[in-house]
Amino acid sequence: MARPKNLRKIENPPQIKGYQQVGGKNTQDAVIINLEEYESIKLCDHLSLTQEEAAIKMGVSRPTLTRVYSTARKKVAEAFVLGKNIVFEGGKVYFDSDWYKCGNCNSLFNNYMHLSKPMCSLCGSLSITPIN
Repeated sequence: MARPKNLRKIENPPQIKGYQQVGGKNTQDAVIINLEEYESIKLCDHLSLTQEEAAIKMGVSRPTLTRVYSTARKKVAEAFVLGKNIVFEGGKVYFDSDWYKCGNCNSLFNNYMHLSKPMCSLCGSLSITPIN
């Protein structure tokens, strides 16, 4: 029996839910990119971190990061070459900041700046409750 996967740390979820192809046949097929795969591409390609640095930020070993990153790049290539949509979802992850719910507008937001007194990022209310 395989050992269960450890949780991978990501800073924040993607700002969007995915990408949709333009032109060509609009197929229902989509490539699912897990959140840890998204994070590996963000750290290695967008932020230009080495794989060692990215592994430390995600709380995994360098060989694990290499496997996750390789899988992510193959999925992106499949979407580009075959004209598939990309959807970001799932994965064994936890977020690097605290999350809260606004009592005024019911929005969910995180405290990525680690403020001692966070306020709602949408309406500015201080009536918030932590989400575990």
